[in-house]
Formats: sequence, C-alpha cells, structure tokens
Amino acid sequence: FILQYMSGFGNEHVSEDPRCPGALPEGQNNPQVCPYGLYAEQLSGSAFTCPRPTNKRSWLYRILPSVCHKPFKPLKEGHLTHDWDEIEPDPNQLRWKPFEIPKAPQNKMDFVSGLHTLCGAGEPRGRNGIAVHIFVCNTSMVDRCLYNSDGDFLIVPQQGKLLITTEFGKMLVEPNEICVIQQGMRFSVEVFGETRGYILEVYGAHFELPDLGPIGANGLANPRDFLVPVAWYEDRQVPGGYTVISKYQGKLFAAQQDYSPFNVVAWHGNYTPYKYHLEKFMVINAVAFDHADPSIFTVLTAKTTRAGVALADFVIFPPRWGVANNTFRPPYYHRNCMSEFMGLIKGHYEAKEEGFQPGGGSLHSMMTPHGPDADCFEKASKAKLEPERVADGTMAFMFESSLSLAVTKWGLQTSNRLDKNYYKCWEPLKSHFNP
Repeated sequence: FILQYMSGFGNEHVSEDPRCPGALPEGQNNPQVCPYGLYAEQLSGSAFTCPRPTNKRSWLYRILPSVCHKPFKPLKEGHLTHDWDEIEPDPNQLRWKPFEIPKAPQNKMDFVSGLHTLCGAGEPRGRNGIAVHIFVCNTSMVDRCLYNSDGDFLIVPQQGKLLITTEFGKMLVEPNEICVIQQGMRFSVEVFGETRGYILEVYGAHFELPDLGPIGANGLANPRDFLVPVAWYEDRQVPGGYTVISKYQGKLFAAQQDYSPFNVVAWHGNYTPYKYHLEKFMVINAVAFDHADPSIFTVLTAKTTRAGVALADFVIFPPRWGVANNTFRPPYYHRNCMSEFMGLIKGHYEAKEEGFQPGGGSLHSMMTPHGPDADCFEKASKAKLEPERVADGTMAFMFESSLSLAVTKWGLQTSNRLDKNYYKCWEPLKSHFNP
C-alpha cells in the first residue's frame, strides 16, 4: 500500500478506494441503496446553518455505520485532564527538560495511554478552551482507535514518525511535519520505536489559515501544501473486540465493537484530517531594521469571535536570513497579554541556546516577562551585523493563546521535568546605564 494524498487546505475533496470503483453515489449524498451495499453517514464539523465559508461536513460510505457498538464505559484517563484547579496557579517563567519516554517492554505505552496534559484553560462543555498535551509512547495502538468529541488535535511529532490510520485514509507524519485530526474523526496511531511529541487541542473552533492582509495573495503556509489522505478501507472482523475510545468532556470512555472502524470505502466533503510539512512555509521577515512581530510566522490559527484575537495560534521559527541593520536581532524582551508555550522539534533555539532542548518546552504566562538570556544579550549586542543564517538545522514552535493557561499537577510535579533553575539564566544581566 503506497501512501497517497490530495492537496489543498479546506478543499471539497472526493475519494474512493480503487478496489471499489464507483463507490461514491452520483449526484446525491444519500441514495435509497448505496453502491456496493454501503451505508451513508455524515460527519458534521460545524452547525448545519453555518455560513458557507465555515460550513464543514463530509459524507462517508462505509461497510457498517459507526453506531454499531456496545455502550461506552469509563476508561482510566491516566494523566489526561482538564481540571485546571488541581494545583495552585504559578505565574513564573517555566521550562521543562525533555519529557521522558517510557522504555518498552517493561512499560508498554501507546498514543492514548501516553497522553499527558501539561496546561490549558476553558472547558469543552462550553465549547471554548484549549489544552496542551505531551505524548510519549513506545508501542502501536492495536485494535484501538480514538476520537475526540471535545475538539481538534494539532499533533507535532518531535521524535519518531507516526503512521496514522483515519476513517479517511492513512497519513505518515514525521518530525518537522504536523497533522490535524479534527473533532469526531476516528484514528489509530502506529509507531516504530520510542516516540514523543506535542499536541495543541482547541475546543470550539477549527484551525484555519491566517488572513494575509497587506502581505497579499501568497506567503506563509500555502494552501496547496496541505495534504489530505485518500480513501482506504479494511473489511476486518475483530471477534475479540475492537475498542473505540471517546475523549468526551475531558474524560475517556471505551466501547467495544466486533469490526474495524476503518471501513470507509469512499468519502467526499471538506471536513478531513490533513498534514503539512513545516519546510514548505514561506518565511516573511524584516529586511531593513527592527523585528516583525512573531505573528508573521503563524501557520494556523483558531479564531475567537473577537477580531484578530486567537483562541490559539500555531507559530513556527524556521531557518531564515537575518539582515536587519542597527537591530538587536534575537527576540526582544517582552510582556504579553497572551500565553506562550514553546517547544523545540530539533536544533538550538536562538534566544536560549543551552537549557531549551528538543522534546522539552517552556511556558511564559500572561504578562510574565521573558526574553533572551544574559549570554545571548551580550553576544547579540556586540555582534557585527552582517547577513546571517538564523536557526539553520532548527525548528522551534509556539502555541500562543489569548486564554490564561493553568499548569497541571503532572506538569509542575509528577513529570519531574520542571527546570527549577530556569530563572537563573537572567540573573547575570547587568545594568549598562551610563548617564
């Protein structure tokens, strides 16, 4: 089976497994009898009455409808939570060492059991909020799939590739790529060894491409570089029981069924999973003096009802040229009315060369000051300003949100990865004031 994709962000796609040509009904969604005796099922990603530009839905033509399962029963969540009050708030600059991946075979952990919530805000019942999760796993999901009733997952693998089977087809997602599995889509994750990454979950909005304004028609993440899987089905009976896991109101529930849920022979619509390679990003930057705000690096945004204020932005800091004259080129010192979680896929982040490592993270909460460490400040203040490559071999990213994020007990204590000395990187900063 060779992985194939269709391209385009938010396109109206049609796909059928080549083993069943003509599986898509002609000229209607819901015929009295579907081709090949399939069942028609609609998956809605928006209210029926949403304006056309934001209306999301796909029609799936499947061997059995997804309603054929035993009742859901609670499943232990492990370290998955949306209880933002389990520990006192912490406004400090926070940094985590790389999160530890359990060793197999002593401690087998798949994608679902390896989900650990680090921070978040809001809650899924009110359809407004976000969560940041870390996933660490060493084994594939076998006869198990997950779907998120609460919102969308933006998955950023950092170590190890993910072969993700969805109802729409298969996607291979490697480090330096991202994928989005939208609300309600069933998926299973196969891994090939020790695997780690980051997840941005949003409740109540879908990710979209940011508006370009004066940039014009082209730039940043281009729609044609987003890839959608092609239809692939398995007609597989699982007499021992196939487990369908639902993340619902922040908790996990499991239901048994005796067949694979990946039995969609054909589908059409604009509500799909998709992936994107971060190297395809067209970087735009300041070429005279000063900085453009980091919003110029936004790949995807989940909007709120307030113009220009995001529930969450996914921002990257890719390799690029730095050419600004008479400018302190690293990121400037900053206090922000937004919350900034940063992660590192590979390399060394320019403003924190030492303690910020791939597979770790940092959180600079609302109005908590942050900026370059003392060593970076001294070096950049004295550097000869020539055109230079910035961030070669590196990919750092930011999940930025207008919500004030609470850190979980796992993040602050149980994970044992919090760097208690982070604040010390600014202690050597000294006054250069000379009246």
